[in-house]
Amino acid sequence: MSDAGTGTGTRAGARPAHAAAPPPLPAPGGGAEGPLSPGTAGGEAPRLGSFLARAAAGTAVLTVLGAVLGLVRDQAIARYFGASDASDAFLIAWTVPEMAATLLIEDGMALLLVPAFSLALTRRAAVGGTPGSDPVRDLVATTLPRLFLLLSGGAALLIAGAPWVVGLLAPGLADPRLAVDCTRLTSVTVLTFGITGYFSAALRAHRSFLPPAGVYAAYNLGIIGMTLALHAAWGVRAAAVGVAVGSVLMILTQLPVFLRLVPLARPRPPRFRRGRRAARTAPLLGFAVLAPVVLFVVSRQSQVLVERFLASTLPAGAISHLNYAQKVAQMPMVLSLMICTVTFPVVAQAMAAGDRERARLRVERDLALAGMVVLLGTAVVLGYAPQIIEVLFQRGAFDPADTASTAQVMRVYALGLLGHCLVGALSRPFFSSGRPTWFPAFAMGTGLLVTTGAGYALTYRFGVDGIATANALGISSTALLLLMGLGTRVVPIRARAVALSLGRLAGASLAAGAAGWACAPLVPEPVLSLAVGCLLVPAVFFLTGLALRSPEVVSLLALTRRRFLDGR
Repeated sequence: MSDAGTGTGTRAGARPAHAAAPPPLPAPGGGAEGPLSPGTAGGEAPRLGSFLARAAAGTAVLTVLGAVLGLVRDQAIARYFGASDASDAFLIAWTVPEMAATLLIEDGMALLLVPAFSLALTRRAAVGGTPGSDPVRDLVATTLPRLFLLLSGGAALLIAGAPWVVGLLAPGLADPRLAVDCTRLTSVTVLTFGITGYFSAALRAHRSFLPPAGVYAAYNLGIIGMTLALHAAWGVRAAAVGVAVGSVLMILTQLPVFLRLVPLARPRPPRFRRGRRAARTAPLLGFAVLAPVVLFVVSRQSQVLVERFLASTLPAGAISHLNYAQKVAQMPMVLSLMICTVTFPVVAQAMAAGDRERARLRVERDLALAGMVVLLGTAVVLGYAPQIIEVLFQRGAFDPADTASTAQVMRVYALGLLGHCLVGALSRPFFSSGRPTWFPAFAMGTGLLVTTGAGYALTYRFGVDGIATANALGISSTALLLLMGLGTRVVPIRARAVALSLGRLAGASLAAGAAGWACAPLVPEPVLSLAVGCLLVPAVFFLTGLALRSPEVVSLLALTRRRFLDGR
């Protein structure tokens, strides 16, 4: 998909690309489709639906590429450092970029800036070609320099305070010096991830999705390259250097398209007009809007902090087992959320236009599609966790005992994948209008309390399995609160219908996972066993979904059948 496909290209008789508004939302209408069917009816015009399908497909390809490179990255770290004091030290330092990615790339920056840029694009279309008037450019001029200074100061403080940060994150480490060195190297991501997230939000609001989707591929290439080149000389510090290098590559991946779509230079307008536009754009990122988003994102990422805090009191390697299990188990969740990432600007524009019905249809459709993807992935993880870990990681310093421990934890993590998916999907509509809302932060804080309490209660007796169980309980509690609160506060979704639909899909997932768990040991070779599972689990999932009359499964199979017959 080229950038011209985003609706920002130049047409004869139209404004140039930098002055064009994104494609307008079509008027409601369409056929009578099932309540949660993933089709194109229910008010989605064919042109917009086709664009979203292409955008989702392109995003999916780059997301899968980034995920595959992430596995290669983890394989390299596991091969050279196994599950040891060195890998634990790196993973403690990696807490900084993980927190920064969630706050500055994935959730926080997107939840703040996609609505802000969407509104600025609407105002750009309204003012037309007025000389010196470009709300998008004014928004960038108002926010980007301040953001750069703020993030630079935050990175400097983290570098200086690295010993205190390590002591707070992992007080149980016998020798924190290696973790401190790695933390200082990774602290630069506070700046680089912030700029990356800013560019990503701006490009997505312009409906240019490929550069933002490619940033994690660039990031992982930087880590892999530095680890392979420098591990012999610098040990695990090489991976920390790779984090810094990869984060710079993330910026460079988006910079050319950002400069083309969001020109920075502009004629200096009269003082009174400049002040008026600044006053109109600044409140979009004011404290009242910023604080709820930051608190929500920090609370969500704090689940990882709680896990590593508790795991630091366990034997060496516990943090690594948790990390490898979580990274692999969450791949279905990452793939499912690409749907919501692509459609978030659509929901934001519908909310800005006051079209709550269109927003409701879009959100319900997204929940159905994302739930089906993540629950199918959950079934694969439940059935074939040992084979997945053995194929991906069991080599070098990562031995069979590490495989067994990681696979067990991964199966427990899988129980919370639907909760993680729903939290990511449901949080976006809450922030789509650009108005302050504290309910997501309340829901996430409640889930964090559940995670912390359950973690302290279960870790002593069950070790890393207890920590993973606490994670699943906490995130599922948050998802339930968000599902119950969305319909009454923001978008009038039918929460009971959504819950019933997801319940049917969850039943299909449990049946498919049980079938895989029973059949996986029958094939001794792990690669062949996993290949069989990739056929068996989806077959059982869709057959069970049909038996349970899941509308998503029925609609998907009907669509596939029609496409197959049309192709003939």
